[in-house]
Amino acid sequence: MFLNESDTVSVKKSYLHILSLFLDREDIKSKYVKCLLKWGMHLRLDKYDLKDLDTVERMTNESQERKAEAIYHLVYMIYLDNKVEDVELEVATIYAEALGFNQSFVSELFKSLVTAPADGANPRAVREEISDFLRLHGKK
Repeated sequence: MFLNESDTVSVKKSYLHILSLFLDREDIKSKYVKCLLKWGMHLRLDKYDLKDLDTVERMTNESQERKAEAIYHLVYMIYLDNKVEDVELEVATIYAEALGFNQSFVSELFKSLVTAPADGANPRAVREEISDFLRLHGKK
């Protein structure tokens, strides 16, 4: 996986948000734990990244655009892996729903990333379309 420094910081922040969301649940399926651990390994998290996990600010008070960007970073990380598993999209969808988006948000965002090269665009350019996604989903 290749991320520039700015993307890495953003993806790690999004990862910590989703990790804290799942850790707050009473019951978490083992397939989700495996997925979250896999992502943590891909991001090369260390004890310093995780030491303040209890103080990670929840995304609930963020703007719709910031929430959508957090979802974008997660979906982008899944896309870069080149090994998309159903459970990864399932976890991303649970996260999106927790942030107030409908189930189709993740699949449409992922579809845009996958089809961007065929459309002559860079997948990173999808991030600039976040406002369009929000309008499409009635969030802006």
